[in-house]
Amino acid sequence: MDVHALMKSIIQRVATGPDLSKDIDFEEAKAGMQAILRGEIDDVQSAIFLIALRMKRETMEENEGILAAILAESDKQTVNVEHLVDLGDPYSGYNRSIPISSFLPPLLAELGLPTVIHGLDSVSPKFGLTHRHISEALGLSVDHSTAQAKARLEDPAIGWSYVDQASYCKGLHDLVSLRGLIVKRTVINTVETLIGPLRGKTTHSILGYVHKPYPPIYAHLVKTSGMDSALLVRGVEGGVIPSLRQKGLMVSYEGTEEKDRVDIDPKSLGIEQDMRAISFPGELDVHQNIPELADYTVKLGKAALAGEKGMFYDGLVLSASLVLWHTKKSKSLVDASQDLFSFQDFCLGCLSAFPAIQQHFSQDLW
Repeated sequence: MDVHALMKSIIQRVATGPDLSKDIDFEEAKAGMQAILRGEIDDVQSAIFLIALRMKRETMEENEGILAAILAESDKQTVNVEHLVDLGDPYSGYNRSIPISSFLPPLLAELGLPTVIHGLDSVSPKFGLTHRHISEALGLSVDHSTAQAKARLEDPAIGWSYVDQASYCKGLHDLVSLRGLIVKRTVINTVETLIGPLRGKTTHSILGYVHKPYPPIYAHLVKTSGMDSALLVRGVEGGVIPSLRQKGLMVSYEGTEEKDRVDIDPKSLGIEQDMRAISFPGELDVHQNIPELADYTVKLGKAALAGEKGMFYDGLVLSASLVLWHTKKSKSLVDASQDLFSFQDFCLGCLSAFPAIQQHFSQDLW
């Protein structure tokens, strides 16, 4: 295939204008994106491809083709666990609130659900605080391979891992600088959280969303990606942690079939907070003080895991309850939250009750 001729043909069709632009099919989207990932297309045409699709609005077929291209170029590992939770927080991070979800994997692992979380250092459009930053602040390895992440997930003393985009899809990570020049979100922002580089016998994708039409779209793409179920969370900053103050719609899917939905009120689970999320300290700027913000998050996260009550603790209980409910580890959200609030080890305020978590804070393990 002449990829340069293909890309020229694609651009001629998708970048014609709001009334004349035409859609491309699955195979064209896949081949075009694979050529970009392999470095066969120059930056100018790559940027036109991505922003023109965005401006005309990507079709589901185009989304599927681009997702298929990234999957084909990714290093994927099969993990020998019954259930694996894949946390798909936005890769561009958080620029207003503390990402409580960074501390969700060790908690879920302790509750019997091996969990992987993935991301990168910094990317458009937010250039926010990311899970990589927080893992680094914890003293954990962030550049290990997917094979090493697989080993950690299979180790009953660990059961969770971070994995970086640079480790599982270098071609995609190489586009970070170009994405910064494009400025706006592209289709990559939509699909990169759906790659799932590590898969269990059953894999559950946990995703955040902002706009109401998105849950069935994401559920379709999760199935296309090959994962088994999806939980769509109306989360703060589009992430997987719901508001601690307001109601939010959560939708549970198996494949593309909606199994349940709940418009959750945090108060119904015993959570009483005046703020929807933990804001960044006023003296710290997300573009100037990433290390300080990461350290601040670690301080709050360790205190919550040690049983200190507050917004961070409640955020972990709320989000973990949703995952336990979605994966059928608990019969209902109320049961899940009560189990967590009464989980003696969690409430006693002692990290030593979480030997696996405590080990994870040691550089030596990694």
